[in-house]
Amino acid sequence: MEIKAVQKTTRQTPLKVRLVANAVRKLSIPKAITQLATMERRASLLVLKVLRQAIANALHNHHLSLDQLTIKSILVNEGPRYKRFNAVSRGRGHAILKRTCHVTVILISQDASLIGKESPTGKKRKM
Repeated sequence: MEIKAVQKTTRQTPLKVRLVANAVRKLSIPKAITQLATMERRASLLVLKVLRQAIANALHNHHLSLDQLTIKSILVNEGPRYKRFNAVSRGRGHAILKRTCHVTVILISQDASLIGKESPTGKKRKM
């Protein structure tokens, strides 16, 4: 079962948020929370917030426990850009693009993550 949490149109550049997301993408949930809490980047607070939203969705909506969950993926996509202009000489203006991003955290329960993988007996599990 997949549990999803999305934060849209966040005033943070996608490049900076992807740096944080790549650092915690393959970690377990408790390790990812401690890593994000101690990281000295503004984007780490954003990713931590969305991760906690996904955990809360799993606990309250799907009645799963924290030890059953693993991080499947953390997606950081570009959002709309705010266009501003900086006044320069001769009545001109230089464009400033203020970038935004969408952050998606997808968790998966462990019993669902075992489907399709080989069991110790060598047979694949079916759905």
